[in-house]
Order: sequence, then C-alpha cells, then structure tokens
Amino acid sequence: MSNRMWGGRFASGPAEIMEEINASIGFDKRLAPQDIRGSLAHVAMLGRQGILPAADVAAIEEGLKSVQAEIESGTFVFKRELEDIHMSVESRLTEIVGPAAGRLHTARSRNDQVATDMKLWVRDTLDGLDEQVADLQKALAETAVKHAATVMPGFTHLQSAQPVTFGHHCLAYVEMLARDRGRFRDARTRLNECPLGAAALAGTSFPIDRNATATALGFDRPTANSLDSVADRDFALEALSAASICAVHLSRFAEELVVWTSAQFGFVKLSDRFTTGSSIMPQKRNPDAAELVRAKAGRIIGALTGLLIVMKGLPLAYSKDMQEDKEGTFDALQALSLCLAAMTGMVRDLEPVSEVLKKAAGSGYATATDLADWLVRELGMPFREAHHVTGRLVGAASARGIGLEELSLEEMQAVESRITDAIYAVLGVENSVASRVSYGGTAPENVRAQAEAWLVKLAPVEK
Repeated sequence: MSNRMWGGRFASGPAEIMEEINASIGFDKRLAPQDIRGSLAHVAMLGRQGILPAADVAAIEEGLKSVQAEIESGTFVFKRELEDIHMSVESRLTEIVGPAAGRLHTARSRNDQVATDMKLWVRDTLDGLDEQVADLQKALAETAVKHAATVMPGFTHLQSAQPVTFGHHCLAYVEMLARDRGRFRDARTRLNECPLGAAALAGTSFPIDRNATATALGFDRPTANSLDSVADRDFALEALSAASICAVHLSRFAEELVVWTSAQFGFVKLSDRFTTGSSIMPQKRNPDAAELVRAKAGRIIGALTGLLIVMKGLPLAYSKDMQEDKEGTFDALQALSLCLAAMTGMVRDLEPVSEVLKKAAGSGYATATDLADWLVRELGMPFREAHHVTGRLVGAASARGIGLEELSLEEMQAVESRITDAIYAVLGVENSVASRVSYGGTAPENVRAQAEAWLVKLAPVEK
C-alpha cells in the first residue's frame, strides 16, 4: 500500500530498502514537542484567518493536546511506515478527531514544518547550553577566588615559562567560555526567524498571517523569502560551529587535567567521583571523564563537517539530503551538554596540590624574565641587552644544576657588575606573580578582583 498521507499518485508502496533509507522516525521523534507547538500555532492562525471553521480548529487543538499527552506518557506508538514525526502526529490525530485532522496541513508543507521544528529544537537547546556554560564559568570563577594566590607554572610550548596562579589559569577558561556564550547567543539571534508558512518553496495562496505564527512561537519575525526558508540550514551549521569551538575549549582543559593528574605532574587530584580504576592494575586512577570530554570534541566537530558536506552541493530549495541534518545535530549538541556537565563536575571536584605546583613554578628558570625586567628597570639597560645578560646567568646556573636564586652575588656580578643583592627579591615565584599587576595579569589581587566580578555577572537575575 502507498502512504495515504502523500501516495495519491502512487499505485504501490515503497520497496523495503526504500522504506529503510527514507524513514526518519527513529531519530526525528525527538522533535515531537516542537512539531506539536508548531501545529498548534498554525491551526490557531488558520482559524483566526477564517481559513478553517472554528469547530475543526477546536477539534484539532484538543486532538493535538491528546497526542502530546500520549507522547509525554510514553504510550504513543511510532510507526516506521509513517516515515517521520510529522506524519506520525497527523496520523494519530486523524484516529482521534477524524477527517478534520486532514485540514491541519492546509497552507503548509513538510518542508516549512521541519525547518520550523528544527529551528525550535536548536533554539531550545542553545538556551540550555548557555545555562550550562554559565554554570561552568561560575565553577571556574569560584575556584579562581579560592586559588587566586596559588602559584603554578605557566607554560609555552609545554615548557616552563613564567609563574602564574591557579586562579589565573581558571579565569583563562572563563574568558574562552564567555566567547562561546556570545557565539551561542549570536546563533540564536540569527535563527530566530520563522519559516512556517513558506509551504513547500513558493509560499501559499491562502490568506495566512505569518507574523501571527512567528509571534506565537517566540520568533522575532517570519523569514522573508520562501525559497530560503525551506532551503536554509545555516542555523544548524552555526550552532554546530559554536558547539565545535566550545568543545575544543573543553578538550584543551580536559587535556590539561589528564596531564596534571598524572604521577609525573601531580598538580591536581580528582576524587573517585570522576576517575575510574583498571581491571588489571590495582594502583591506577584514570581520569576517564576528562579523556571522554577530550574525545567527544572529535564527534562534535565531525557533525559540523558532515552537515557542511551535505549542504555544499544542494540546489534550492528542499532536497531529501537535508534529512541528514538531524542525527548529527542531535548527537553533537547532546554530547556537548554531557561534556559541559562532566567538566563542571570535575572543576568543582578537583583539588590543586599547592606544594607541588609551587615547586614546579620555580623550575626551568621561570623567573628569568623577572630578572631581565629588573635589569631594565633598575639599571636602565635596553631589554635586548638585559635578555642577553639573563641568558648568560641562566647558562651559568644550568651548568651547575642550580636555580637562578642559588647563584651567589659574586657569580652574578661576574656577568654584570652593576647587579646588587636587591635582585634576589624578584627571583621568588610569589614575588614574580605579585609583580604582574598589569590589566589581565596574574597578580593575585587582579585574579581575585576579576573572579569576583565574574561571579557578580554570573549571578542569577531576579525576575
């Protein structure tokens, strides 16, 4: 039997393999809440415009609410032969209210219907992700306040560079995440135009009110071009792009947690809540949550790449290729949500090992730049000359296997006679971080002030 929803031209039903490749109900049933919201807004508008009689509108509205209740309770039966969520809802609506259900599809197509559903789902999901990112920012800012003066090594090229504080390091991710939230908000703003009423691709001859349906669904306005309305998946691409960048940020932090929790570093500890053991090595404590956050970045980036490839060669307007927008988008944004939850949990769980961090902060001649700055500031030496003098002092200390602060004054003066014992004041790691008072620098007073300012910004707004 051909599909009764669209099969008037067809004498027989699809081949089994055609049904297999064509059906999307296995994954697009997730759009059920959005599909029903869109249908309720559409039928209400059809009634107000006098396109449908009031009795049919009332019956359809009650029927849709019954379908929604069945879906929410788990009693709704999704049928593969009905292909997708749109036909599944309409078929069940027909069983409940009879022929009036057939009027619901007046002045719309599955093309504008699915575009609307997907926009609603992506918009809802972006709102949820924004809240999760804000919670992670809060966890990091709270940690930054607590560890504003906890000294640790700062790295470039994964080599000891200059001392920073653990709080300063946390605030770097707060800033990254702020940009992520900005991208999510920008994506939400651009997607917030309603495709409903564009119909298949050319609009409709019925006297519909697209502004009314847009308003009812919380959109800023209806889309302006019917072809673009059904052909556009920029909103999914932009959401996936923002999600990919956010996932990269989370992955970079996850990588640091993997390194920091290793026996070779020992910078931080994670509790049993966010680690696992080994089936053969009883001593192991593996940072599996961080490793999985790191891995899922690839999955999220892959979804973006996949959809870009789907869309790159499609002519206007709708093609069935676009059915492939859903699984990757659903999976990627769900994966990002899980990563954000896991990372927030780890940030609140981790315990920096202060004594290890402080010792590491002083290794690798990390205060060499402080010494060079002292030569510039106190002796009026050009920086390039100071850099050269400091390099010779580092070489002398390295040859003896000692730190810069362990060189005697005589040894330093053998390189530069004007050096005084005041130089030792800048060679301690606490002195080093305390001196970095420029805006955005790692001085504990800066870190504490910025972290507290972030906590004020992130506090919930009373309504």
